[in-house]
Amino acid sequence: MKVTIAAKKLDISQAFTDYAEQKLSAKLDRFFPDEAEAKITLAERREQIILELTVKYNGIIYRAEQSAKDKNDALDVTIDRIIRQIRKQKTKVEKSLRAGAFAGLEPEAEEQEYEVIRYKTFALKPMTVDEAILQMNLLGHTFFMFKNAETGLVNVVYRREEGNYSVLVPEN
Repeated sequence: MKVTIAAKKLDISQAFTDYAEQKLSAKLDRFFPDEAEAKITLAERREQIILELTVKYNGIIYRAEQSAKDKNDALDVTIDRIIRQIRKQKTKVEKSLRAGAFAGLEPEAEEQEYEVIRYKTFALKPMTVDEAILQMNLLGHTFFMFKNAETGLVNVVYRREEGNYSVLVPEN
């Protein structure tokens, strides 16, 4: 597994890098082959370390986030969350994971079927990101899909837990 570690306004020690690579290898190598990519992003907020772990493989993205005083503890929790996500969606994802990845694992909760209860159509009007955020807030939603006036692509803006905003932009 290819591991990338990035930090925002933090120094990352070699000890943490080694610990992270060893933990990811020990816990996730059974699910993912060497082509999988894991990205760890660290940030510090209010004397807490916020660790985000994203694992990408075969078009599927697994993501978990945890805040803690210690980055090693946060990493352990996020790895466990990724494993729980994989177990919950076992039958849907096992075709894309390594053969035998689930041998000897206890099943998590019973997998649920998804039921779409509503389809909604609406016109995508070209607007800037700022206009989309304003519209989202006016509607009282936590996300908003719009056509970006600058790029012409469909984007989604959403409010993050800490109150900031993010924009989802499709790759070309």
